[in-house]
Amino acid sequence: MAFTNLPLQVKAIVIDLDGTLLHTAPELAESANRMLRDMGRAPVSQDLLMSYIGNGIHWLVKRALTGDMHAEPDAALFDQALPIFEKHYTELATQSKPFPNVKQGLDAMKAAGFRLGCITNKVERYTTPILKSAGLAPYFEIVVAGDTLPEKKPHPMPLLHSAKFFGVPIEQLLLVGDSLSDAQAARAAGCPIICVPYGYNHGEPVETLNVDAVIPDLAAVTPLIKRI
Repeated sequence: MAFTNLPLQVKAIVIDLDGTLLHTAPELAESANRMLRDMGRAPVSQDLLMSYIGNGIHWLVKRALTGDMHAEPDAALFDQALPIFEKHYTELATQSKPFPNVKQGLDAMKAAGFRLGCITNKVERYTTPILKSAGLAPYFEIVVAGDTLPEKKPHPMPLLHSAKFFGVPIEQLLLVGDSLSDAQAARAAGCPIICVPYGYNHGEPVETLNVDAVIPDLAAVTPLIKRI
């Protein structure tokens, strides 16, 4: 973990969705297990499926099929599995709930005058309904989903795009996330990053990542930042 001079000087904040704003793992895991069941395959534990989350639905499906973080399943098998997963996830996605103190944290950021966005690798057709059903959509001026741009995290493009949208230098845009993908994107873009420890970092502690701070929840963001 990097130790940066606090408070961080920022003008706008972008926040990851899965594992940071919303506890989406139960719905993702249940969708993956319903997919496996429909295909006549053995179910997988929720803890293991949680470790597979974080690089988008395609990788979650691949990992559920192979039991491996990086293996590629047979192409025909994947092409059969993906629409089955998507059918179940469409039914379950909007049941996801915010983590503790998420709304309190967002309210505090808004009250302090920070402009807010959401950056996720989840595709737009799930992102928009989930944010609306959780009551979080009104907080965000911009939502960059996994299919909004040609690249997604860990590529820096979503962060650079957001900084341009807000009209702020990239070093004055804060990312709040929960994973290696977030940390890599922030460092590649050149912006500060704060992580929460309760999310989906493939089972690895976020304290090992190159981040500026680790906080217990979103309510702890505003004491570490200063609006400029």
